[in-house]
Amino acid sequence: MPEITLTTLVLLCLAALVAGWIDAVVGGGGLLLLPALLIAFPNAANGYVLGTNKAVAIVGTTGAAVTYARKTKVPVGTAVRVGLAALAGSSFGALFVTMVSKEVLRPLIIVVLVAVAAFVILKPSFGVRAEEDRAPLTRARIVTAIVLVGGGIGFYDGLFGPGTGTFLVLALTAVLHLDLVTASATAKIVNVCTNGGALAMFAYQGTVYWQLAALMAAFNLTGGMVGARMALSKGSGFVRGVLLVVVLSMVAKLGWDQWA
Repeated sequence: MPEITLTTLVLLCLAALVAGWIDAVVGGGGLLLLPALLIAFPNAANGYVLGTNKAVAIVGTTGAAVTYARKTKVPVGTAVRVGLAALAGSSFGALFVTMVSKEVLRPLIIVVLVAVAAFVILKPSFGVRAEEDRAPLTRARIVTAIVLVGGGIGFYDGLFGPGTGTFLVLALTAVLHLDLVTASATAKIVNVCTNGGALAMFAYQGTVYWQLAALMAAFNLTGGMVGARMALSKGSGFVRGVLLVVVLSMVAKLGWDQWA
């Protein structure tokens, strides 16, 4: 691993802490963690940055998933099936990664995110419903979630990636008629599946800075567990507010990458 200063190490750990919190509440922590690693290791091959990112993120995501599972009624079986579909979709998407220009794909994602933000703002009831008001999980909804949410968003994750966790929360809320807290909890289980598959590949290729990842993972785990507890205690309204901030931040980040 290249040498880094103590200041850089502290900043990376802080980034891991905040990213874990964001990821636990609504997804999108990678928007902070991945750029931090890229800045810290400007000359490193992308595989090392991505592998280290996954090694850190999977720990925080797992901690958040366990916290959610203990405190709320998460459809674990459905989440695992969607996660396995997402893992397959991500692998399939990676096959096409060299065939699609990110310069073409990025503006389309920006349009989608702006539409998502407008929808959440104009429909304040989205994802905010009492448990007794939720529609039951039918077989048709579960199959739709596996195919569209798992396969579709998994494919996007392998093809492009930014905001996958946030898209999972939104899609699970819409397809399975979950409230935002339960959708976020379910998304964490799906993310564990996809992160685990990706990490296994990076580990096999030997492109992980394990010592750095272990230290950052401790901070990411703390942030993830704190974020999950805050989401559970403050409810869907709080998650909705964080969701809007993350979506708008994603629009700004992708827009900067596209046109700056």
